[in-house]
Amino acid sequence: MSAEIICVGTELLLGDILNGNAQFLAQELAQLGIPHYYQTVVGDNVERLKNAIAIALDRKTEIILFTGGLGPTPDDLTCETIASFFQTPLVERPEVLADIEAKYAQRGRTMNPSNRKQALSPEGAMILPNPTGTAPGIIWHPRPNLTLMTFPGVPSEMHRMWKETAIPYLKQQGWGQNRIYSRTLKFWGIGESALVEKLPEVFDYTNPTVAPYAGKGLVKLRISTRVQSETEAQALINPVEQQIRNRVGQYCFGVDDQTLADVVGKLLLDSGQTLAVAESCTGGGLGAAITAVPGSSAYFRGGVIAYENQVKVSLLGVNPDDLEAYGAVSDRIAEQMAKGIQQQLNTDWALSITGIAGPGGGTEEKPVGLVYIGLASPNGEVKSYRQQLASILDRSILRDFSQSWALDRLRQHLLKS
Repeated sequence: MSAEIICVGTELLLGDILNGNAQFLAQELAQLGIPHYYQTVVGDNVERLKNAIAIALDRKTEIILFTGGLGPTPDDLTCETIASFFQTPLVERPEVLADIEAKYAQRGRTMNPSNRKQALSPEGAMILPNPTGTAPGIIWHPRPNLTLMTFPGVPSEMHRMWKETAIPYLKQQGWGQNRIYSRTLKFWGIGESALVEKLPEVFDYTNPTVAPYAGKGLVKLRISTRVQSETEAQALINPVEQQIRNRVGQYCFGVDDQTLADVVGKLLLDSGQTLAVAESCTGGGLGAAITAVPGSSAYFRGGVIAYENQVKVSLLGVNPDDLEAYGAVSDRIAEQMAKGIQQQLNTDWALSITGIAGPGGGTEEKPVGLVYIGLASPNGEVKSYRQQLASILDRSILRDFSQSWALDRLRQHLLKS
């Protein structure tokens, strides 16, 4: 048994609209424990949509979910194409037409003649009500062991229709007896390939399964199982998580929705210590990540965006001679920035970041992607760390990486202190 998602709309193919509907439905199917192996995006074209349906049926798909193409305009072709594919006539539903007219009246408007098209559905199909919009969907069984559901492309309408009608219907039909439960372990300081090499056997497991994901320096391992209850899921997932932690636990900083800022904040809160930051190339991103955590005012004093060298001198006490001799992107300046903000705001810990984010400004000696962080500790010790990132990285990616790297360094020191 499996489901497929077919999203209809030329605007999706052109990239004008992010396909959040597919992501939403994929997550919802996982929550119901309904296997889902394929997604298709197809433009507003009858023959290509028919071809997408035929391919899904060749894969023995039992549930096909359509989004988009239910509007009143000529390029809204989903319902009539589905009916044509299964050689079934469209019929006008008086109750749907009345609902559309009532919604227009509530808004003080007269229904456009083109909206009458939205009252058409394949003969024998059930109406999937749309409480807010004028485009209802359908629930249809055009042949044995096949369920089709259509939804409008408007996310808010589709979400409500899914939750209020589609989920109860699928459960009534016997779907969703098992759920997919997952736990995601998050790692920093180790690459995806290195992590996989240290855990070769876990990726061969079938229940639960383990899958790696990577991006912006962060690596995730998702442990998933399809069972009836959370108790069963924990019994299967917990031993695998422990096995992974026993092998590479030093790199694992959090689980599921936890961020490095969350974890660092909790460590600071538990120890009763405070933090300040001084940033150059990240432009306030590090402070923003820290303050995005609720309650961060209990441990975060503030920061300085010292983008221009004179600000580093006047606000952070950086030695101008060292700036001249070593440059703003250097270990000495990173250390002085951290020490300066620690003293200015009287905190236990301080982080600094300075680097060359690009695309210009690099030299042979200091290419684009060179980053230093400084870390000032409560005992008066100040350290710096160097990282040379690929110069092809997008500026925003380099900033995100630098912020996470700095937070992870602090996390490691907090765990040791």
